Amino acid sequence: MRDLQTFLSDYGDSHRNPVNQWVHIVCVPAIFVSTLGLFWLVPLGHWLGLEGALAYWVNGGTLLAAICMPFYLRMSAGMTLLMSIWLVLSLLAIVAVDRSALSLGWTSAAVWLVAWAVQVWGHKVEGKKPSFVDDLVFLLVGPMFVSIELAHKLGLRREVGSL
Repeated sequence: MRDLQTFLSDYGDSHRNPVNQWVHIVCVPAIFVSTLGLFWLVPLGHWLGLEGALAYWVNGGTLLAAICMPFYLRMSAGMTLLMSIWLVLSLLAIVAVDRSALSLGWTSAAVWLVAWAVQVWGHKVEGKKPSFVDDLVFLLVGPMFVSIELAHKLGLRREVGSL
């Protein structure tokens, strides 16, 4: 399996344009949380006969997160921590929308569609196809890449090898 440096380098090859980088910095988190939000609507806990809070938290979104986390653990402990923070923030946003007057399904679907449309435009500006077209694993690399890219743009970047 490729290592973190290889994944980030390969992903970076189609994300060099500053406009496309900013598009990703905004849209990748939106896609991340809205994808989890859409999967959240799959009530696995209820289907398994669970009740109460446990039924609420056992759903397609939490299952998807559990399936993806070993990839980040394989990358590094730092990336596991980083993506755990992404997950917690996403779950807080999902629960906030779910408990509000907004529809989690419609809100997640709208955010997901708009964010992907803007991402497609970003790659048109870049002049290169998205990395995930050749390898779906890059859908998991995007959040790591944009976190590092944003840290770099804010002057906070550490060496990736230390993550």
